[in-house]
Amino acid sequence: MAEECCSADLLEWIGPDVSACVFDRLDHPADLVRAAAVSRTWRRCVVESGLSKSLCLRLCPEVATVAAAAEVTRSPPSTAASESVSERDYRIYSNLAGAYVSDSARPSAGCISHCIGASSTDDFPIETMENTLDEEEIINFRPSYWSSGGADDPEAPESLTYRLNSDICVVDEIRVRPYQAFFQDDDPIYSSKTVRFRMGHYKLPRESESFIIDDDENKMVNAEEKYMWTYTSPEFPMLQKNELQSFKLPRPALCIGGVLMIELLGRVQKQEADDMYYICVCHVQVLGRSLSPLFMVDISDPEGHSILKYLPGAKDLSIDDLLQDDTNDSLEWHHLVARYRQMNRRAAVVASQTMIMKMM
Repeated sequence: MAEECCSADLLEWIGPDVSACVFDRLDHPADLVRAAAVSRTWRRCVVESGLSKSLCLRLCPEVATVAAAAEVTRSPPSTAASESVSERDYRIYSNLAGAYVSDSARPSAGCISHCIGASSTDDFPIETMENTLDEEEIINFRPSYWSSGGADDPEAPESLTYRLNSDICVVDEIRVRPYQAFFQDDDPIYSSKTVRFRMGHYKLPRESESFIIDDDENKMVNAEEKYMWTYTSPEFPMLQKNELQSFKLPRPALCIGGVLMIELLGRVQKQEADDMYYICVCHVQVLGRSLSPLFMVDISDPEGHSILKYLPGAKDLSIDDLLQDDTNDSLEWHHLVARYRQMNRRAAVVASQTMIMKMM
């Protein structure tokens, strides 16, 4: 009790504005949570000043694109008096910041679920971007790679867009292997000059998202206006070498919405047969870690604004627990967890298909 009074006296002495400035200098989510646990006065200062969201924005500025945040409980909401927005936001953003930094020492894993579309394809579906999901250069005795359409302009860009395996991923590295055409004279390598990465989400609800069916659909799905990009990396130079080239981001980026676009900027290699420039990619990897199902994303309106959903009840549940339905679950919990299960099933199917292709 004496300790609480002492803490309260300290904050009252320096005033709320100075107190908030002092707490705002804390640069780790755990420190802010510890400060809020000292006393009711300290907690009120941390919560009402919105410091957890401010720290979250400093760690990952992509959070600024989120239109709103909501907490989704497993059981239906009670009719008891609702808590303050600031208390709810403190809980959501302190957990998001904690999840962003807490697993940074954990090894990154592959994050790609499947392909969405390419800006162009030379010989669809033989040279489809689906080939970039496989590490091998030769599949069933045929070269495996994606090829852009030809261009007279060496500055003509291309892009490959992928769906990641969860709504929210922390991405720290992307690897791209240009393709070397051993079946052509002098074994040319069709790399791009530079590469850049965008992350974000489809502007319409997930159910509206379409996928590659034919080349026209491929171009339509990849249209720039269909996406809201929440992160754009600097440009990285690409070597004209047949190797898996690593591009580490300046800091781990929060991909809000699970879509990643690889922009291939500039062309260096002409094809002798038609004297046109091409870009070809053999393999792509996106390395990071998922923050789902603890955090999910919904699209709120036609403008493409996203709503961050925090599912505290998913924190200690195993995958097996999440696979089971409960009639007592709230409708929103059921909807979000069902979507998470669907993403996991699709990732498992893609992994299985890749394994089968390698064995054939």
